[in-house]
Amino acid sequence: MATPLRLAFAGTPDFAAIHLRALLEAGYPILAVYTQPDRRAGRGRQLTASPVKELALAHGLTVHQPQTLKAPEAQAEFAALAVDLLVVVAYGLILPTAVLDQPRLGCINVHASLLPRWRGAAPIQRAIAAGDVETGIAIMQMEAGLDTGPILAEARCPIRPDDTAGSLQERLAGLGPTLLLDVLERLAEGPLPAQPQDDGRATYAAKIDKAEAWIDWRDSATAIDRKVRAFNPAPVAQTQLQGATVRIWTGSVSAYSGTASPGTIVSTGREGILVACGTGAYLIHDLQLEGRKRLTAAELLNSSGDRFAPGAAFDR
Repeated sequence: MATPLRLAFAGTPDFAAIHLRALLEAGYPILAVYTQPDRRAGRGRQLTASPVKELALAHGLTVHQPQTLKAPEAQAEFAALAVDLLVVVAYGLILPTAVLDQPRLGCINVHASLLPRWRGAAPIQRAIAAGDVETGIAIMQMEAGLDTGPILAEARCPIRPDDTAGSLQERLAGLGPTLLLDVLERLAEGPLPAQPQDDGRATYAAKIDKAEAWIDWRDSATAIDRKVRAFNPAPVAQTQLQGATVRIWTGSVSAYSGTASPGTIVSTGREGILVACGTGAYLIHDLQLEGRKRLTAAELLNSSGDRFAPGAAFDR
């Protein structure tokens, strides 16, 4: 058996931490971990470590949190590690050529899509919002372009009609570590064949902007359902009723042949709140009034039924 590769790891969110944990459990030497600087979060706006940092520190690993890897001192620090390979999973910072070229075997990236579809920061959300029926994990050899490197391995995953970004990410996180460990084992034996991407089929998964979370009821019920699922658990699709923000957590497309204007509440009941859309209607199952906890539609109607009475209309 080949000697285990000496690795550095770069990642930030939970999805990345799951892959780091797999490497640790497999016994790979992790010389250093790179993650984004601590961010302020929560109501108290306290500085909060990333899930990757928390896991790394719990295992006594060295953690680096540069603001950028373009600085000469950051590049020198990385070069001094003399690692065989850098494993990158949802890191969130651009790797300059000086870093990409430093490890003996370069850098590989675990990406949550079937490249070249959905290159970029939010592949899971964009796949659901676009109505894709399949996605997966791609492991690529990194190069200077954004997710443009040749593919070393991939695993496919269906997107279910009721998938949220959260549920789909959970399934992809079950595929990624196994695929990564297989690639590392084979890389230790020698170079792997790599399949160049077809740039002509590339799509871009732009970072999610909170402004996108607003529902436009003139859209079709199908498009609204995809948005709600794509933005669950964050940033959560939202609308307004009588000037108050309402977050929509779950719902479903419903047949509707009426003539109510988009955004109008058509009916209410134990199953949900039925809202007319540009095409069809959307049945809201779970929602959250501003400053209150998430409730089922039935629970909310018991306490705020007048506000959601048929004929009332969402402002946006």
